[in-house]
Amino acid sequence: MGRPARRPARYEDLLRLPENVVGEILGGELHASPRPSVRHALAASSLTDELLGPFQKGRGGPGGWWILAESELHLGDDVLVPDLGGWRRERLPTLPDEAALTTAPDWVCEVISPSTSRIDRVKKLPIYSRESVAHAWIVDPSVRTLEVFRREGSEWLLILAASDDDVVRAAPFEAVEIDLLALWGETR
Repeated sequence: MGRPARRPARYEDLLRLPENVVGEILGGELHASPRPSVRHALAASSLTDELLGPFQKGRGGPGGWWILAESELHLGDDVLVPDLGGWRRERLPTLPDEAALTTAPDWVCEVISPSTSRIDRVKKLPIYSRESVAHAWIVDPSVRTLEVFRREGSEWLLILAASDDDVVRAAPFEAVEIDLLALWGETR
């Protein structure tokens, strides 16, 4: 006799999680991850700082984007919380007043840690592809790397791999250089 079928996770299951975890529903499964480490938070906040001026505010760059940290996305039956998400304002002219967005981002960035790497790569990237997210970045502060992917059909194509002290122009934000040292808390 097999195990009884489990019911798919529901939003109410997320609401019952403790406040010190990040909860997501991916493919009907509830995933709870611990709050990120300080290195993780540093990489995410530093990358946000690099992108906000030129892409959200139009200072030294083209503007035309919303860049949000840890926004809740409701995409089909999935509930995701990317570390960073970016929406072109032509697709999302104003931000909703609700707690969650139902419009898939144009770009996502997942800052991985040992506890989230498999979830980010194996569970979340296919959902982002299904929802037609055009670009995905994976930042790994433990090995100081940036991987930049572009969606080609239903597959992700690695278009840039950078590390340590590289200075890059990475799609879709090629208009400005990003100094990776900033993500690791260092300066030139």
